[in-house]
Amino acid sequence: MSVDAVLSRISEIRTQMDALRGGTTTVTTSSSSAASGAAASSAFADALATATGNRSATAAPTVTTGATGSAPATSVDAGVGTLATGSGATGADVVADAKKYLGVPYVFGGTTRSGMDCSGLVQTVFKDLGVTMPRVVPDQADMGVEVGSLQDAQPGDLIVPKGEQHIVIYVGDGKVLHAPRPGKDVRIVDNWYHDSDIATIRRIVPAQATAAPAVPAVAGASGGTDLQTAALLSLMQGGSAA
Repeated sequence: MSVDAVLSRISEIRTQMDALRGGTTTVTTSSSSAASGAAASSAFADALATATGNRSATAAPTVTTGATGSAPATSVDAGVGTLATGSGATGADVVADAKKYLGVPYVFGGTTRSGMDCSGLVQTVFKDLGVTMPRVVPDQADMGVEVGSLQDAQPGDLIVPKGEQHIVIYVGDGKVLHAPRPGKDVRIVDNWYHDSDIATIRRIVPAQATAAPAVPAVAGASGGTDLQTAALLSLMQGGSAA
């Protein structure tokens, strides 16, 4: 395929993408984004097939949307020996959400703002973040991955003392947040546990967000980055070198 033909096809794809970005729509944003992505994928597949002569490559992935778009999953089950990454939550999110419950009175078996116990607090915080946790401490103590010691603990980690009768959320700087006992409320205090007192420290979600890989910009591409154009340019350059 000639260089002029490839460049012409690139121009067609970019024209289609600009039309999709600028056009009006009566569906929700998520539905519009899915349709735009499907159209771009189809255009790229068609261009790639044209350049390589493989017309079977024109089959585009199926995108299914309802009238208001596909709804994302609302909950991710915490697992044993693995981090619950599907919710997108981090340890900092755990701490931030837990702080919303400061001052809530301790109520045995409670899981609401009217009152909660230590494991009810933990379950509620993770539920807020889209992560399903077991209800009682011994089960919560099995979730996520184990942290070796207090010096390795990060904000959002759970500390379970020996006997597994209590659970606290580490907030950093040597402090923990927890629902203590009847007559007390949810509060932040200095951590009083030593490694010798602890049965396990559990990390349920990543301590920090994973940085997205950098995508090189394509010179002259609308918006600075156009992966379809980049791929076609690479294909064109490879064909020219041959």
